[in-house]
Amino acid sequence: MNAHTSITPGIGHNGGPPITETTIKPQPGPQTEFLSSPADIVIYGGGAGGGKTWGLLMEPLRHIGNPGFGAVFFRRSTVQIRNEGGLWDESAVLYPQIGGSPKEHVLSWDFPTGASVSFAHLEHDKTRFNWQGSQIPLICFDELTHFSAVQFWYMVSRNRSMCGVRPYIRATCNPDADSWVAELIAWWIDQDTGLPIPERSGVLRWFVRVGEDLKWADSPDELACYTMINDAGEQVPIPPKSLTFIPAKLTDNKALMAADPGYMASLLALPLVERERLLGGNWKIRPAAGLYFQRSWCRVVDAVPAGTVWGRGYDLAATIPTPDNPDPDFLASVRIGRTPDGRYIVTDCRTTRTSPAGMERFILNTASEDGHSVEISLPQDPGQAGKSQVAQLVKMLSGYTVRYSTETGDKATRFGPFSAQAEAGNVDVLRGVWNDGWFNALEGFPVAKHDDEVDATSRAFEIVSLNKASIWDSM
Repeated sequence: MNAHTSITPGIGHNGGPPITETTIKPQPGPQTEFLSSPADIVIYGGGAGGGKTWGLLMEPLRHIGNPGFGAVFFRRSTVQIRNEGGLWDESAVLYPQIGGSPKEHVLSWDFPTGASVSFAHLEHDKTRFNWQGSQIPLICFDELTHFSAVQFWYMVSRNRSMCGVRPYIRATCNPDADSWVAELIAWWIDQDTGLPIPERSGVLRWFVRVGEDLKWADSPDELACYTMINDAGEQVPIPPKSLTFIPAKLTDNKALMAADPGYMASLLALPLVERERLLGGNWKIRPAAGLYFQRSWCRVVDAVPAGTVWGRGYDLAATIPTPDNPDPDFLASVRIGRTPDGRYIVTDCRTTRTSPAGMERFILNTASEDGHSVEISLPQDPGQAGKSQVAQLVKMLSGYTVRYSTETGDKATRFGPFSAQAEAGNVDVLRGVWNDGWFNALEGFPVAKHDDEVDATSRAFEIVSLNKASIWDSM
């Protein structure tokens, strides 16, 4: 649970059967602050596990006694709404307790009074026009940084009400230094550290939009100088809106900390950049060289423990240099072992730029050198050409254990598990002439031009650490 819920038996009306009263209230702290803010727009953001989604889901409940009330929750895609443990799943825990009836085929809830709560996507910028002419008293954005500024400001224009509820907007998000939201809430964030300024949490600021610019003030009276022409042809002040930002982090969510004490450990195990964002709530942290890997995290050794289990990963992005492309990507291959005591050891990295035929020779010779005990992991490009390529390589490697899969997630996400183990001091490197090249490539990620060794390392680490054979195609 991410909120306090209590159920109290009671006596039925007119001597009828007993009824049950359900009291749902926010947790003390940021969740209460979020649900009590008078601002037109409240952004509830910060680290993972701060109770943001439940805070958002509770917001419409104050109006469900109004038969004309409707709220719409937006996520960027319908898949995100339906994800395990996402908005729809959480709403199914909360809304039936106060009489909500689901219409799953249209992702909405109806309440006995006639009030409704709907869930919708804004996958593309043009999708916003599906809401042309709408009047939505309460608009909720889950993960606001996933939306474009164009989508957000257009939906602000749809935030209207004829049911007596003052129109307003609520949003949640995790930190993203490169999003438009970071600029929108800059006043609430220490620009040197990237962390929220505690004394500014929940403080209202007022703005008007003049063209594409936002003009800010500490009170609405200070914005009276910005005017517009109304329908009667009169020059009048532009109506200001209020906005505030309320930060939250995992330690604010006592209910989740008690229900899942291991979640803190999961966040602490993230690579530095993601750990700063999702645990620390840092709005300025960005991927940079040396943040995902440093050679000082690894111990260089001269021997490999007996009983080590092996995997070799590939990145197949090789082409031959040409005058038009003198610095193309490499074919890269990395071998990693998991030792009997649970540590990891990197024992080989090799790269080449070659033709398709040269690539096949390179892979076959490397497999022969490794022996049959080393599992091989190949990336499969999407499309028919990728399927044909990997089928040919698997056929060529008959007798070896070969797995293949398409890449999912971005490169930083795929590299994250290895990065976290390296930072924790759990990775050894076998001394060799290839060491400096591999170290340099990983330390340069993600700003260096080439990341082929990084991708190959991610794939090799995955095969020896996560045991994903059950969800991979294999031959």
